[in-house]
Amino acid sequence: MGGSVKPVLGNAAARAHFLDRHLLLGPPSGPGRGEPLAEVIRALGFVQVDSVNTVARAHDLILWSRRQQYRPEALLKLLRQRAVFEHWTHDASVVPIQFYPHWRLKFARDRAHMDRRWPKWRREGYAHRFDAVLDQIAAHGPVTSADVGEGEERGGAGWWNWHPSKTALEYLWRSGELAVADRVGFRKVYDLTERVIPEQVLAWHPTEEESVDWAMSAALERLGFGTSGELRAFFDIVTPEEAKRWCAGALAQGRVEEVEIELADGTRRRCYAVPGLADAPAPAAGQRVRILSPFDPALRDRARAERLFGFSYRIEIVVPEPKRRYGYYVFPVLEGLRPVGRIDMKRDGEILAVRAYWPERGGSLGVGREARLVSELERVARLAGCARVDFAEGWRR
Repeated sequence: MGGSVKPVLGNAAARAHFLDRHLLLGPPSGPGRGEPLAEVIRALGFVQVDSVNTVARAHDLILWSRRQQYRPEALLKLLRQRAVFEHWTHDASVVPIQFYPHWRLKFARDRAHMDRRWPKWRREGYAHRFDAVLDQIAAHGPVTSADVGEGEERGGAGWWNWHPSKTALEYLWRSGELAVADRVGFRKVYDLTERVIPEQVLAWHPTEEESVDWAMSAALERLGFGTSGELRAFFDIVTPEEAKRWCAGALAQGRVEEVEIELADGTRRRCYAVPGLADAPAPAAGQRVRILSPFDPALRDRARAERLFGFSYRIEIVVPEPKRRYGYYVFPVLEGLRPVGRIDMKRDGEILAVRAYWPERGGSLGVGREARLVSELERVARLAGCARVDFAEGWRR
């Protein structure tokens, strides 16, 4: 980036713009299904899907944090209505169906990556199963991984040890020949892409240049600001070199501007931003307490969360207890513009069991904050299907 004086976005304002674009400043009210829910997913860009379910699955908690009328069956209904599709960004995700044409570039690049790496990483024989799997689906309809590979030796649970036909399914899905048509429990149901993705969506074939431009500009719109690497990583479609070229070209065209973002420690970091962002009024933030998924899009980039919020959400942090570490499913607690703590909780039958709350600096539980936290826990309990919230002795740390 150039050496001239850049507009400065103070840390509080940067947090406010960032959280507002992640739909975490306004009240989490409004319909939690149908088109309003699809609009939330479009605004976020994608929602990461994860199977771990200590309280609620990651995607359910992410959507619930924005629309607390949301319930898990609403997302499955969007998948069945073809308002969204499943594929990869930085990880497995639910993506708006309108974005599907740009995933053709990702399909091609994922195929090339798999062709390079998978022969070393996976059990042998999966490539020989491609035609048989496709023929089975074409003739007999959608399948799960349990429906293919009759007679093949089943290995362990690790992805490197899947039976060959299951690996073939994953390869064909990642490369775009198959699509996820449904979920049974949490098991993916695969079908031929042309039987899942609407014809009008399949009809558009953007050029590589169009998809690179879309991926970068759509990422910038959803983040507000970022380095070329952060913008590239949002959808994980373009290469680092393409991202740098796009930023340089967009800057020359006035589509982005260079700004300096004040970080939590007072230092500054140069980024590309939506033009005028540094001069725009910062969105207002209240004192609402929100419990977020560890995979929430606002915090999933751990390095950015630490720079912007001073919040180190890493599993290896040792807390002030002998031999105790924060688990992967200790949930961040957000209040207004900052993470104020993290909470260890788990669904246990009809009970939401709260085991510990660890405050960040300045995040201790005064009367008001504790009342807001307890209210949020009661709302989480309803999402999880729990009748009540129980607190372990000594849960306030």
